[in-house]
Amino acid sequence: MPSFDVVSKVDMQEIRNAVDQASREVANRYDFRDTGSSVELGEDAINMRSSTDDRLAALRVVLEEKLVRRQISLKAVNYGNVEEASGGTVRQVAALQAGISSDRARELNKFIKGLGIKGVQSQTQGDQLRVMSKKRDDLQAVIAELTDGDFDVPLQFENFRD
Repeated sequence: MPSFDVVSKVDMQEIRNAVDQASREVANRYDFRDTGSSVELGEDAINMRSSTDDRLAALRVVLEEKLVRRQISLKAVNYGNVEEASGGTVRQVAALQAGISSDRARELNKFIKGLGIKGVQSQTQGDQLRVMSKKRDDLQAVIAELTDGDFDVPLQFENFRD
């Protein structure tokens, strides 16, 4: 039976490259000089710090430009609250979202069932979703609808089988 998997992955190497580029740009730009601005990649988050809120917002723009240039969806980055830090500085943590949570998988299952395409089945398998149908055309229609939908996570479709 034809099937495919819906997954949500982020390429950590591309994210590492984007963070490195943003860090180099911040070190060289005149408007970031003497502000103590920095961008660092943690295990599953990006840490940003600067002297003021507006410098932090500019730092976020630089990071987003680098992520988009490396074709990382901005849906994969979940920004936390701006926090006060020591020495009158501010910081913000941007968590990286990888995988489909169980709540999001339920939402996707409900969306697929709501399409009303006869014979299409979907089930959750860990942090991915498997969609099956007897007809390839139905699966392609599901992919088109999922691509058009807004689910706050980047979706990729892989392992398309006949």
